[in-house]
Amino acid sequence: MSKPDWTQAFRLEATELLETLEGALLDLCERPDDRDLVDSAFRALHTIKGSGAMFGFERVAAFTHEFETAFDKVRKGEISPTRELITVALSAKDYIRSLIESPDGTDAIIGDAILDDLRKFVAPAEPHEASAVPPPSAPPVAAAAAAESGAAAVGWRLHLEFESHILRNGSNPLNFLDDLSKLGPCFAVALTDEIPLLDALDPEECYLKWDVTLHSDCSREVIDDIFMFVIDEMVLSVTPLAQSELPAADQHPTTAPDVNVSTAPTAPSRSPASHSPPSISSPSEPRRDEQKRGDDRATATVRVQARRLDEMMDRVGELVIAQARLSQLAATSSDPSVKLIAEEIERLAGSLRDTTMGARMVPIGSVFGRFRRLVHDLSLELSKPVDLVTSGEDTELDKTMIECLADPLVHLIRNAIDHGIEATAARAAAGKTEKGRIELHAVHSGAQVLVTVRDNGAGLNTARIRAKAEEQGLIAPGAELPDADIHQFMFHPGFSTAQTISALSGRGVGMDVVKRTIETMRGSIDLSTRPGEGTTVTLRLPLTLAIIEGLLIRVGDARYIIPLSAVEECVELTAEDQRARGRHFLNIRGDLVPYLMLRDILQSTVSPDTYQKTIIVSTGETRVGLVADQIIGNHQTVIKSLSKLHSDVTIFSGATILGDGTAALILDVAQLVGLAQAHADKHHLNEAA
Repeated sequence: MSKPDWTQAFRLEATELLETLEGALLDLCERPDDRDLVDSAFRALHTIKGSGAMFGFERVAAFTHEFETAFDKVRKGEISPTRELITVALSAKDYIRSLIESPDGTDAIIGDAILDDLRKFVAPAEPHEASAVPPPSAPPVAAAAAAESGAAAVGWRLHLEFESHILRNGSNPLNFLDDLSKLGPCFAVALTDEIPLLDALDPEECYLKWDVTLHSDCSREVIDDIFMFVIDEMVLSVTPLAQSELPAADQHPTTAPDVNVSTAPTAPSRSPASHSPPSISSPSEPRRDEQKRGDDRATATVRVQARRLDEMMDRVGELVIAQARLSQLAATSSDPSVKLIAEEIERLAGSLRDTTMGARMVPIGSVFGRFRRLVHDLSLELSKPVDLVTSGEDTELDKTMIECLADPLVHLIRNAIDHGIEATAARAAAGKTEKGRIELHAVHSGAQVLVTVRDNGAGLNTARIRAKAEEQGLIAPGAELPDADIHQFMFHPGFSTAQTISALSGRGVGMDVVKRTIETMRGSIDLSTRPGEGTTVTLRLPLTLAIIEGLLIRVGDARYIIPLSAVEECVELTAEDQRARGRHFLNIRGDLVPYLMLRDILQSTVSPDTYQKTIIVSTGETRVGLVADQIIGNHQTVIKSLSKLHSDVTIFSGATILGDGTAALILDVAQLVGLAQAHADKHHLNEAA
């Protein structure tokens, strides 16, 4: 059995922590007084530092320690988290990521420059020390005050019991004792009564407990912060020292010594005070309740490699195909037991398919969170204050769809900020708010997910788009086209209305990439705009790319699959419609719908059936009829990608294997709708001529 890759485990954990850190920093831009956000950022830094040191990422630990030391000023309320400070902190977060992903390829000079910028904000007059630990000659404030006034110092008595596996998790109890000693004079007694005989001793188990006396005026919260990351793995009892236990001022040390650890050989040597019940209960105590543990087990999660989920999905797909073949054989069998077994396997295969697909579903919020940083950086770069508002983060998509969706959304958001949102002066002249607004919304709609990007900018400049299209020869000068068709030229390769080429725009590749990527995902794009009010782009995406429900049809001798999510209804092609084939339009309850004869497109040489059927499909607001010889019925479709040899065949999005072992091609509805639209436009031009 292969050993686990602990460095990879650290990288995965660090990625989540860095996302938490980035989210907290961006939220601090809007809520600088939110103490919980500051604590969240600090906890993420502290965990990255500790884990980095444990797994051998020394540069990560050293840099994060400096970052944490600087940010501690914010935590203590000594400085405010201004936007300028947050910008530098975000750069520091990016540097930590680069140190983790490419330790040898990251320039240390960049890290030093970032730390210098941090120090300018948080400690301009202080020397650049590598450690935040006060020098030994500096006594605690309370101790110095007590020594001068003759009053008694304040303090705490602690009892520490760590779970036996604490060492395996990379935590060292002595480090926590060392942290306590930094708060003031600290005296610790190790309790050794539970240490087993040598032959039974496990070197990876922690058998010691500690009684600690701490002379410090610190608050209980400061002590809790030291143990915040192991509080679920220990019992912590904290009680104030009794007045009689407090040292007199003339006996109080004038320096803060290192922790003194003495060993108690047996349990009876413990002082009676150590057995007294604590007057202040630790937050860890209710967490150790058995009922709580049961709840944790019920909601526990396991990290699984994406490759294994993909392999499982492939196996489920093969099972679905085998089950379809079994059902077809059972339908021709006269043995009722065979039919019963086939039905049972069909039920189990369906349940396994749904469970496996559910395991691959990921909340779309995991990709939405990335764009907060993008908007923050572009807002600063273009000097356009912009707010990003997200909703529907809990909407789930297949993880493959999530991975493919990131780049199109980046292009749409960049376009919205660069081209859509006006400059501050222009917004003021138009009577708009100073800040622009971009809304990112996701919602389930039947078997699809709709992802909407909406801005409150100036809207699309239809005249400029038309002029650019005429300049590139995409349309004839003066040709009459509806605005919606003119706007579609934005998705043409190499099309851009930018006046100059910049780092953000001008080369005409962004929206073309968006369209090609969305169509590869079997999705479609709707675009609407209102001059002076903004633009809305809606992406219509299927829930998954692995297994879909399809409509099985026959054209000639061949069978094809149409994704069921695109099918609206099925009607019969009448003799009157066939006589009017030159018009290529159907009258569907008063609406004219263009249609395509699939046998013509697929070049079928078999005689057509007497009664042909029309399947009405739609993408966005466009409806098209597809004429086939027969509608066979619903089919659970396992999508198989076509080979590179078929890359030039655009009307098919993949293939599947039917129950009898033969293959059926899956029709690409978006391409067919575009083809029908082109035929309809040609018909309009011929009539106009």
